[in-house]
Amino acid sequence: MEKLSSAVLEKVKSEADSIIKEAEGGAAARIKAAQDQRQVRSEEQKNKLLSEAGAEASRILAQAAIGARQETLGAKTAVVSEIIDGVKRQLVGLSGNEKVLSALAREGIKALGAQKVRLYVSSKDLPAMQKLVREDSSLASAVIEVKKQESLGGVIIEDAEGKNRIDNTFDTRLEMLLPRLLPEIQKELF
Repeated sequence: MEKLSSAVLEKVKSEADSIIKEAEGGAAARIKAAQDQRQVRSEEQKNKLLSEAGAEASRILAQAAIGARQETLGAKTAVVSEIIDGVKRQLVGLSGNEKVLSALAREGIKALGAQKVRLYVSSKDLPAMQKLVREDSSLASAVIEVKKQESLGGVIIEDAEGKNRIDNTFDTRLEMLLPRLLPEIQKELF
C-alpha cells in the first residue's frame, strides 16, 4: 500500500509539476506578449508625440516666416512711402515757380482748346499765377479768372462754361505716374 500510495503521490506530484510548468510557461508567454504590446504602444505613443511636435514646429516656423514677410513688406512700404513723401515735399517746393505754372497753364489751355478759361491754383500759387496773367498778354487774353483750389501745386484749367477741365496739378500727375514708377522704384531698391 505504501508503494501504491507512493506511486499515486509521485504521479500527482508529477502532474502537479507538469501543470505548474505549463502554467509558468503560459504566464511567461502572456508576460512576454504584454511586454511586447506595451513596447508597441510605447513606440506608437512616442511616434504620435514626435509627429505632433513636428507639426507644431512646422506651424511655428510657418508663422515666423509669415511674420518675417509681413515685417519686410512693412519696411518696404515705409521706404516707398518716405520716397513719395519726399517727392511731395519737393513738389510743394516748386510752389510759386512762375516758369512751371506758366508751362502747366499753357499746356492745359492748348489741350482744352477753349478761347476763354478759368484757372484754379493752390493758395500758395495764387499770387504767382495772378502776376503771370497780368504780365503775359497771351495768358491775359485767355484767362477770365484765377481761383483758389487746394492741391500740392500746379493748375486746373476749366473752360468758361465749366464743362471741361484739364487737371495739371502735381497731385494728379503724381497719381498718374506712381502706378508706373512704383514697380521700377521697388525693383531698384529691393
